[in-house]
Amino acid sequence: MQQALPSTEPKRRSWLVILDYLFYVALAAALAGFLYYIYTFRQEALLITPYLLAGAAATIAISAVSMVLATIFGFIGALGRLSRFTVLRAIAAIYVEVIRGTPILVQLFVWYFGLSLLLARLGFSPYAVAFQFMTVLQNNSLVPDTFNGIFYGIIGLSFNYGAYLTEVFRTGIESVDKGQSEAALSLGLTSSQALRRIILPQAIRITIPPFTNYFITLVQDSSLLATLSVLELEQQTYALAFPLINSNTKLFVFIFGALFYLAICYPLALLARYLEARMAVAY
Repeated sequence: MQQALPSTEPKRRSWLVILDYLFYVALAAALAGFLYYIYTFRQEALLITPYLLAGAAATIAISAVSMVLATIFGFIGALGRLSRFTVLRAIAAIYVEVIRGTPILVQLFVWYFGLSLLLARLGFSPYAVAFQFMTVLQNNSLVPDTFNGIFYGIIGLSFNYGAYLTEVFRTGIESVDKGQSEAALSLGLTSSQALRRIILPQAIRITIPPFTNYFITLVQDSSLLATLSVLELEQQTYALAFPLINSNTKLFVFIFGALFYLAICYPLALLARYLEARMAVAY
């Protein structure tokens, strides 16, 4: 009778368990060290938190409005890329390639310095329009002096990310089997009804992960509006850190400001996972 060879599986598993414990111990130690680091600068944190909260509120508002407009631009661009008309496809393709092939910071400067100068010669000023509108509501004091930077910054961000979302939406729509639309048309639905009721609900599930990734990136890229003198989170962090002489305290301010970005972006990632899992139930 042949003797069975001794199994090495339990030994291998024991090493894996040990490595797991070591990883969690190292993670706990790193977290405890970071919390202690924050604790040592607790007074500075209490002083700058109200200013960073104000900057975070501006960042959230700018990012939310920009993403709504970017979604509109992206959906229109996707319809253009999928159009049967050559001219519309060409316009959408040029829009996507030009925007994706040039730096976003340059685009923001073009909007802020170029388009604003052109519109100013035509007598249009976003700040004046907003000030007059809020005057009717007797709240013109709420219009910030940097409203022009906010206005053109939002347009620049939404126009840029609209180009990326164009490809996301186009890919999502094209990934739905063509038999779905053919079956919908055979049942008497029009092309718009088939798109709205059959194609888009399936495409949305596919586009949620990249859509959320771009939203998180947009929140981070909103810091570029600091170059337009917009008082968002990054600008507030710079304003608080640069006058400081102590390099350790200055570094803490930047790290503490980065935590606010993490607090904004991480819930978006959790929301994306939840929606993706929820919509995957039907499939």
